[in-house]
Amino acid sequence: MSVTTDASRGRLIIPAFGRLYSSLHDGVETLLRVVAGGFLTIHGSQKITNPFGAAEMVEGLGFYPGAFWSLLLSCTEFFGGILIAIGLLTRPAAFAGMVVLLVTVWFHWITVGQGFSGAEKSLLWVTILLFFVIRGGNRQSVDARIGKAF
Repeated sequence: MSVTTDASRGRLIIPAFGRLYSSLHDGVETLLRVVAGGFLTIHGSQKITNPFGAAEMVEGLGFYPGAFWSLLLSCTEFFGGILIAIGLLTRPAAFAGMVVLLVTVWFHWITVGQGFSGAEKSLLWVTILLFFVIRGGNRQSVDARIGKAF
């Protein structure tokens, strides 16, 4: 865990900040989870209103049948974002979102040929979701409240 402890405070350039870092640790991690989940939900809300609307696009990427993958994409972004934001089934929801975003990295970097500049935002999202795949929802999540985590 990355919580600043008494032992690691001695290594800080300004040791007095150790107490501040420790007090903000859970809150900032929760803020990152809520914002990431909220943004993913907002992004998915455009798709969930027409869950089969991306069928042609996903078939263009080689995912058949397009109707199935379009529905899965819509649900992963919208409902997965909600689950991440509230911290329920955080790890599987973050993993599913991460897989979707890895496809967008492949699409922008390889298929479209944009390289890093085209995939940059998706890579950042993949990294954020990987954090929650590994860490889970933290103490301020529904997972923690019910005493179960995936």
